[in-house]
Amino acid sequence: MKVEIRKILQKEKEQVVIECVEITPEIKDIRSYCLAKGKELSGVADECIFRFRLEDVYYFEAVDEKVFAYAKDKVYEVKMRLYEAEAAYRKYHFIRCSKSMVLNLMLLEGISPALNGRFLAHMKNGEKIIISRQYVPDLKQAVSLHP
Repeated sequence: MKVEIRKILQKEKEQVVIECVEITPEIKDIRSYCLAKGKELSGVADECIFRFRLEDVYYFEAVDEKVFAYAKDKVYEVKMRLYEAEAAYRKYHFIRCSKSMVLNLMLLEGISPALNGRFLAHMKNGEKIIISRQYVPDLKQAVSLHP
């Protein structure tokens, strides 16, 4: 595959063009990755409102009817429901792993078996997240599709 980068003068004219013979799952992954880059969210941390990038979110977690986005150095409260985050960011490789969590497959290092049919998700920041039994098949399939 040939990869080419051209420098342009105006940020507004930046674009990524993918030329391919067939639209494969890998091509769709590249498209999703490009679209997620630079996508920003806002959330509250330390009583301040911050902007942060979606690609930096390891996972979303629902706790006491609030949803939090966990990035490398900060936790942000976001104003959305967990099912809304799951639906909105599915195309950016976020997937449900339990009733209270949606994780970013792009920041997943690996998975391993745990007790009672559950698995552990090993994230690139060193965290381990429990994957509920009912979500294991979907996560296994997603991991095998996104190496």
